[in-house]
Amino acid sequence: MKKSYICAKLRKMRKSALVLLLCLLSLSLWAQEDYAAYGIRFAESEMARFPEAWQLDHGSRLFFGYSQGVGCCAMLQVGKYTGDKKYFDYVEQWADSLIADDGTIHLYTPETYNLDFINSGKVLFEVYQQTDDAKYKKAMEKLVRQLKNHPRTCDGGYWHKLIYPHQMWLDGIYMASPFMAQYGAIFKKEEWIDEAVKQVTLCHQHTFDAHTGLYHHAWDESRSQRWANPETGLSPNFWGRSIGWYFMALVDCLDWIPVEHEGFQRIVGYVRDLAGTLPRYQDKDGLWYQVLDCPEREGNFPEASVTAQFMYAYAKAVNKGYIDPAFRQIAVKAFEGLKNQLIEEKEDGTLSLTRCCAVGGLGGDPYRDGSFEYYTHEKIRDNDAKATGPFIMGCLQLGNMSNARNGILKE
Repeated sequence: MKKSYICAKLRKMRKSALVLLLCLLSLSLWAQEDYAAYGIRFAESEMARFPEAWQLDHGSRLFFGYSQGVGCCAMLQVGKYTGDKKYFDYVEQWADSLIADDGTIHLYTPETYNLDFINSGKVLFEVYQQTDDAKYKKAMEKLVRQLKNHPRTCDGGYWHKLIYPHQMWLDGIYMASPFMAQYGAIFKKEEWIDEAVKQVTLCHQHTFDAHTGLYHHAWDESRSQRWANPETGLSPNFWGRSIGWYFMALVDCLDWIPVEHEGFQRIVGYVRDLAGTLPRYQDKDGLWYQVLDCPEREGNFPEASVTAQFMYAYAKAVNKGYIDPAFRQIAVKAFEGLKNQLIEEKEDGTLSLTRCCAVGGLGGDPYRDGSFEYYTHEKIRDNDAKATGPFIMGCLQLGNMSNARNGILKE
C-alpha cells in the first residue's frame, strides 16, 4: 500500500516536471519569436516613416549612401525571415532607381576613393540574385574597380577616403571588407576573400589597445593629423560606434571566409576577445556609451547605435558558434536596455529609437579632433539607420537562436 502510494507520487512528480519542462520550452520558443516579431514591427515603423528607401536615415535625395545600405540590408533580412516580398520590393525599387543599365550608380564618384560607397554594394548581391538583371552585377564590378585602385598605407591598408590620406578607420572595415568577402565567395574570386582578411587583420594590428581590450577609432600612418598621437598615430578615444562597426564586420566577413582559410580562426579569435571584453563596459540597463571606456564621465551618455551593433554582433556570433552560448544574455540585456530605455511607442503605434549619434568622424572641416568633448557634443537624433538597421538585424538574430531559418544563418 505504502509502496504503491510512493510510486504514484513519483509518477505525478515526473508528470509535473515534464509539464514544467514543456512550458519552459514553449516559453523559450515564444521568446525567440517575440524578439523577431519586435524587430519586424520596427522594420514596419521604419517603412511607415520612410516610405521610400532613399529616405532612410532622414535622406533628402536619391543617393547610394552607406546608411541607406545598412537599412536596406536589414529590410532584406526581414524579407527572408517573413517570406513577404514587400521588403525586397522596397529595397529593389531603391536600387533600380539608382543604377543605370550600364551599371552606372547615381552620384557615385569612384575618384574620391571613399570606402563608404562600398557598403551599399552589399544590397546588390540579393537584388541581382532575385532579378537576374545584369546592371546590378555591372554596378558591383564598378565598386570592385575602385577597390583595385584604392590608395593604401605602406603595408597595404586601405585609406578611409582620399580626403583622409594615410588613415585606416574602423568604420571602413565594415564598409568594404564584408562586401569583398562576399564578392569573392559568390563570384569565385578568392583574392577578394584574401583582401578582406588582410584589411581586417591590418586594422586590428594598428588600432587594438591591449590594455583596455578595445580599438581606437583610427590610425594615421603619417602621424600628421592633429588628432593623431605623434608616436603611435592613434586617435585618442574609443568611440563606441566605430568599435560596433568593426565587431559587425568581423561576424559578417566570417559568413564568406572558408573555415580552412588561414585567416578564419584568427578573425574568430578577434570576435572572442572582443566578446569577452565588452561586458565590462555595459551598464546595468544593458546599454553602452558614446565613449566606451568612461561611462561615468560627465557629459557621456548611453548611445543607441553602439548598443544595437553590439547586440547584433553578439547574437550572430552565438548563432554561428563563434562564442559561448552564455554570451546570449549580453545580447538579450542590450535588447531589453534599448526597448525599455531608448525606444518610444508613438501615438500611431510606430516604434522610435532615440538617442542615436547622427555622425562621427575625424579631421575634415570643421576639424574633428577625436576628443571626448568632440564625440559627446555631436548631434543626437531619433531613428538613425546606423542604429535602426543593426537593431532590426539583431532582433532577427535573437529570434533565430539555435534555429537557422530562411537562409539568414549560414549552415
